[in-house]
Order: sequence, then C-alpha cells, then structure tokens
Amino acid sequence: MTTTVDLRYRLGVASRALAAIGGGYLLAAVASTLLAMLLTTLLPLSRADAVSLSTMLAFVIYPCAVLWVFATASAGRAWAGILGASALLGGVLWLTGSLS
Repeated sequence: MTTTVDLRYRLGVASRALAAIGGGYLLAAVASTLLAMLLTTLLPLSRADAVSLSTMLAFVIYPCAVLWVFATASAGRAWAGILGASALLGGVLWLTGSLS
C-alpha cells in the first residue's frame, strides 16, 4: 500500500516538474513573441527594443509559471492551466500574425 502511494506521489511531482520546465518555457516563449509583436505595432518602439523588452519580461513569466504549477491542487490542473494559457496566447499570436 505504501509503495503505491509513494509511486503516485513521485509521478505527480515528476509530472509537475515536466509541466514547469517544458510548459513554462512554452508559455514564456509564446508570451514573449506575442508581446514583441504587440509592442512593435502599438507603441513607437523599434523592433530590437520590443524584442529586448519582451525577452526581459519572459524572465518574469517563466518563474511565475513554475511557481503556479507547484501551487495548484493537482498535476492535471497544472498541465491544463499551462497548456490552456499557451494555446490561448498562441491563438492570439496566430490571429495577430494573420491580420498584419
């Protein structure tokens, strides 16, 4: 009985770690790309300045995503939140790219 609970706990932590590392990177990358595109179109920033600013903000988004993954109630909710937010931002990025 203890072995099953211990294995389930370890798999949950491993799943959260994968969600934090891979999913957090995906979320930060998509958010950074979308933010760079929006900064170049909405503000009078050069492309290099927009990319630099959005990359710096991605260094804030990634640790926040990692913290959120380990603060949720379950590993499934962590995956759903990370992938859902990434898909939402990716959809906005796709729409923004197709409009310009």
